[in-house]
Amino acid sequence: MNNTREVEVVVIGAGQAGLSSAYHLRRTGFEPERDFVVLDHSPAPGGAWQFRWPSLTYGKVHGMHALPGMELTGADPERPSAEVIAEYFTEYERAFDLRVRRPVDVRAVREGGDRRLLVETSDGTWSARALINATGTWDRPFWPRYPGQETFRGRQLHTAQYPGPEAFAGLRVVVVGGGASGTQHLMELAPYAAATTWVTRREPVFREGPFTEDVGREAVGLVEERVRQGLPPKSVVSVTGLPLNDAVRQAIADGVLDRQPMFDRIAPEGVEWNDGRRVDADVILWATGFRAAVDHLAPLKLREPGGGIRVEGTRAVADPRIHLVGYGPSASTIGANRAGRAAVRDIRRLLAAETVAA
Repeated sequence: MNNTREVEVVVIGAGQAGLSSAYHLRRTGFEPERDFVVLDHSPAPGGAWQFRWPSLTYGKVHGMHALPGMELTGADPERPSAEVIAEYFTEYERAFDLRVRRPVDVRAVREGGDRRLLVETSDGTWSARALINATGTWDRPFWPRYPGQETFRGRQLHTAQYPGPEAFAGLRVVVVGGGASGTQHLMELAPYAAATTWVTRREPVFREGPFTEDVGREAVGLVEERVRQGLPPKSVVSVTGLPLNDAVRQAIADGVLDRQPMFDRIAPEGVEWNDGRRVDADVILWATGFRAAVDHLAPLKLREPGGGIRVEGTRAVADPRIHLVGYGPSASTIGANRAGRAAVRDIRRLLAAETVAA
């Protein structure tokens, strides 16, 4: 018996990018469950935000833009962002009747014949004429490999597992990574830890002055050029540098943000450099970023020799049925909103052209 269910569009992921896409599908006449379906592997609404550490309060969140059609107002800046945004997403899904299916794990997307895609999931198989992939990066934390890593007797964890600063009380912590998460972790940890050491592969670049619209456009343009060439996307922060605010200035003055070059190996009791330096540690915290969660698209062979998926706007160049929202230049809350609208516009054109051709 064939249990494959047919829709026009499958949306994978119900974070900012997925909900924005679903909103624009709904707004332009697509009916949920009949014309499109949203599949989310998380246990509840909130996207990746629901997994953030409790000390990341809503007031500390940088650039959380509202979803289209509904503002986020009156949020207590002292509440955990995981709670605030999960509640907001829950209300959003209800208000626009998006009928997100969860928890559903998407295992593979394949060619289905008759110009359709087969989306194989833990909840059966869906057949679609187009697909919006909005899976983000949270599920693919990047762990660098260093000699001796397996010998370390302390604890190693990634930003994705960060429990908050209290868990590191009295411990010697090495924080690896020069992005926003690494600096935030260090500034939180310092009052609790016995000692902190910050190591990065490259010298961190701090950005003076306001983050203007022009700066943002330039940064997004640089990230966009990478995905247009089929290279793995970099984060916008890697292009813009780290904001130099009062808290960061104080942390630099206090010696908390005192960057050391990357160590050469890991020893059972800590980390070591080839010049003979050594730092003893109880914990290594890898604030080393994330990679795009797109392994389920592997059967479609979208990756370029450079390792990324070549994208024009949101459309995969190798397959115009596939749109990646929240990938590369749209991997920000405002970028995801705009990209969701653009993806739906392109998909409507594609489906209309196919209907005429048929």
